[in-house]
Amino acid sequence: MTIEWRYTTRQDLGVLSLAGYLGAEATDRFAGAVGWALARGTGTVILDLTGLLGWSAGGQIAVAQAARRLAGSGRRLELAAIPADGSLVPDATCPPVPVHCDLPAALAAHGAHGTVEQCTTDDRPVPQCPSAPALS
Repeated sequence: MTIEWRYTTRQDLGVLSLAGYLGAEATDRFAGAVGWALARGTGTVILDLTGLLGWSAGGQIAVAQAARRLAGSGRRLELAAIPADGSLVPDATCPPVPVHCDLPAALAAHGAHGTVEQCTTDDRPVPQCPSAPALS
């Protein structure tokens, strides 16, 4: 099992929503989604884990790496709705990663309103989305 992702931008905020299981076999796909978010948005990235069935230690490490990657570009990673089977335990090299109980709470913390652009990994066309790269 792997992950599916959807990226939605709002003014100075991006929401990267994951569904599936973030295990070792999905980390490359996740890194590609983070790269998409870096290239297409600005400001904080909220990683919406509402649809995530779970994550392995390798998946958690990939999230910590994403936080460092975003911080290197002057952006921040925040989590919404972490899986019940664990929480992110970043090491000392990881920037702070705020955790929100769910996506509405994360959006409210930023006063975010209105979707600007949405991109997804499935085959459904999204009219506002520039041609999305194929991720495997």
